[in-house]
Amino acid sequence: MTAEAPTVAPTTAAEPPTTPQDPAPEQAAARAVPQSVPTTFGAPWIRSAGEVAWKLVGIVAAVAIVFYVVGLIQVVFVALFLALVFTTVLLPLGDFYDRVMPRGLAMAASLLTAVLAVGALVTYVVSSVVSKWEDLAAEFATGLTDLAELLTGIPMLAGLGGPQDWLEDGGAWLQSHAGDYAGTAAQSAGSIAEGATAVVLAIFCTVFFLTQGARMWRWALDFVPADRHDRWEAAAAAGWNSFAGFTRGMFFVALSDGILAGIFLSVVGVPLALPLSVVVFLGAFIPMIGPVAAIVISVLVALAAKGPVLALVVLIGMVVVAQIDANVLQPLITGKQVSLHPVVMALVVAAGSVLGGLLGAVVAVPLTAVAWAVFCTLRRTAPAPGAPAVDGAD
Repeated sequence: MTAEAPTVAPTTAAEPPTTPQDPAPEQAAARAVPQSVPTTFGAPWIRSAGEVAWKLVGIVAAVAIVFYVVGLIQVVFVALFLALVFTTVLLPLGDFYDRVMPRGLAMAASLLTAVLAVGALVTYVVSSVVSKWEDLAAEFATGLTDLAELLTGIPMLAGLGGPQDWLEDGGAWLQSHAGDYAGTAAQSAGSIAEGATAVVLAIFCTVFFLTQGARMWRWALDFVPADRHDRWEAAAAAGWNSFAGFTRGMFFVALSDGILAGIFLSVVGVPLALPLSVVVFLGAFIPMIGPVAAIVISVLVALAAKGPVLALVVLIGMVVVAQIDANVLQPLITGKQVSLHPVVMALVVAAGSVLGGLLGAVVAVPLTAVAWAVFCTLRRTAPAPGAPAVDGAD
């Protein structure tokens, strides 16, 4: 029996045994060390809410720091705010004068025009009151007598006495509180001095804003990276337009208040209706205090001229005008100029009053409008993620 020879495969190159390829050192190390699964706290919406909460805390802290710093340099802040208001009012007039005279002279002429206009209004009001002061004083005494008779006719108020008793009681009360009023007068004198300082500083700054505003802005823009000049130019323009819109809105509101008050006072027959309408116009630029002062002055004139009944009618009518101003004209006109909803404006004014008193109520709306305009512009012009930066021209 013949043994079969084993079948030999054709000779080929010896192939190395197939072994799994050596892993990269990083992968080997990763497999050697067990991976720890990161632990997360709560659902994703809880983590998102926490991030938002921390951002809100940061925003609130920044706002608190701003309010603290403003409180330390309140006079400087008021002066700067007034200077910006004056600049927005005078710049269009200066541009008009610039067509026929040099730039510096045109801006000086616009400032002089504004001073003359305000001085003329104040002079007209004072001269109108002085020319009729004797008649008003006599009629005021008669009005007080009529008011005393009216009050003493009411059973519950019969014990109030007459005008002579009122004067005696008032004098005794003033004597007993003389010390308190001395301290209040000293504080008022200090406030008046600070106000005068702020006005003078505001006029000084306004002169430079009008004549060198563009140069000052280019100097400030040099602190911004060159590739972001265009964005900040657009944001600054949006903020300035919003602030100028607020100023124009306030002027239209004040003019509307003066016209409504003048028509009402003329219809009911109050003397000095036109000067009183000027007082209402000027008082509308001072929130809370200005309208109240205009109402008090109008009621006193009506009491002096026509007696307590007409004074009550004037009080009701002027309060209605003030409500139209606060609840209709300001939200519609000013809100449209600054692109803020009336509800937002009401809430902002209330928050400003709580945080900063009268000053907070005055600056709350324009600052909010400027901040919102700048934020919206920067968000619209934000570069896309990963987009290359493009150098902007200086």
